[in-house]
Amino acid sequence: MHGDLNGLNEVIAAFVLGIIPVLSFWFILSGLDDLAVDCIFGWMKVFATNPLINTLPPSREKKFAVLIPLWNEYEVIEQMLTHNKAIIQYQNYDFFIGVYPNDKQTLHEIRQLEQQHPRIHLCLCPHDGPTSKADCLNWIFQHIILYEQQTGDQIEAFLTHDAEDVIHPRSFALINQLLNHYDMVQIPILPLPTSFRKLTHAVYCDEFAEGQLKDLQARVFSGGFLPSCGVGTAFSRHCIQALAETQSNRVFEPTCLTEDYEIGLRVHRLGLSQIFVRPDAYQVMTWEFFPQTFRGAVRQRTRWITGISLQGWQRNGWGNDKSCWYWLWRDRKGLIGNPLSLLANVIFVYGITTLCISLWTAQPWQLSGGIPLLAWWALGFQLIRLVTRTICCALIYGPWFALGTPLRVVWANVINSFATVSAIQRFAHSVIHKTPLIWLKTEHAFPTVEAIQNVAARAKKKATSAGAG
Repeated sequence: MHGDLNGLNEVIAAFVLGIIPVLSFWFILSGLDDLAVDCIFGWMKVFATNPLINTLPPSREKKFAVLIPLWNEYEVIEQMLTHNKAIIQYQNYDFFIGVYPNDKQTLHEIRQLEQQHPRIHLCLCPHDGPTSKADCLNWIFQHIILYEQQTGDQIEAFLTHDAEDVIHPRSFALINQLLNHYDMVQIPILPLPTSFRKLTHAVYCDEFAEGQLKDLQARVFSGGFLPSCGVGTAFSRHCIQALAETQSNRVFEPTCLTEDYEIGLRVHRLGLSQIFVRPDAYQVMTWEFFPQTFRGAVRQRTRWITGISLQGWQRNGWGNDKSCWYWLWRDRKGLIGNPLSLLANVIFVYGITTLCISLWTAQPWQLSGGIPLLAWWALGFQLIRLVTRTICCALIYGPWFALGTPLRVVWANVINSFATVSAIQRFAHSVIHKTPLIWLKTEHAFPTVEAIQNVAARAKKKATSAGAG
């Protein structure tokens, strides 16, 4: 029995020593890729202008249509609409709410709200749901066209939001100014702060802090396309018409699981202008809750990976615009990187465990002398990534919350790896059996009053600190 265990240990050690160079090569390649984005962001921070909101000239309030697609959102939609209507510092807008006929409770809720508030309009889809978010958005758009014909009003800008969004009071006013110069405006989206114990939701905090503070800004600055975040996105009338004309009057692609990502790419390929509202410059952002359970997070990320990395690759390829190639690569590299990151974590734990056993038993460490210099370079790049994410998290959520980032990185690798495997499985099944991909909808929860007050207090504190500086 003892001999069998020794033999198994030798086999495992041989596998680990054999896979380390492969993992190291990948992490160095990915690390250089991430370092390039760090350099772009650093250059931008030093040399790019800082467009503060008070430098933008005031302008006439354009007529906004806020598109909100729903499916089983009867528990949160009234709170969302009531709260945001009360705080939005803008007058010329209306909510257009998409509902399916078989979603009886949500339909009842919206009909009541429509009677109480003249700014709320029910947009009933002609068929039962759920289909896809894009399909619901397209039918909302058709209802808006009908609304224009009946009222004589013309919508000048189209905004997308979800049923759990906390919209910043100055968001619409800022979008109104920026649409004088751009065709698509993206307001930053960030997860609401939660307790340290809610590990899964905190992973979203880490990732979105880095993505919104650094990645999206570097992306736009370097000339890459700006994917919509799905909420807090505004399109000019000209942009919406151009999108509709190129897709048989379908503004959003109904068969795409991540219509927000694809529409950003389409806007860029049409040669229309895009801007990402820098959270560090404007201090205007949309807040919401993200999944707080492992299952919910895997479900949502399965849809993201399927739509962005697999379906996006299938539908759009690499294209002829070389400025997009690099960013398409970054969007798709998780198909390889996520499972390898989980494997690297397992090997790391194995290495530490065998080292401790070797020290305890005074026996030679099985991996001694077998770890190449390449692995240390890979570890160095990983440490750079960890430090960068921790700093970004600290800038948004504070230093105490950011102390948990190193632990959450491991948990993020687990979530992303399961989601990647699930996405590949679902996509392969769809291709082999020639069946459409099914929309995996995320459960929504509107924040409590306490959560909203905490965000407001945090924003006020940050503004006070900036003024004192």
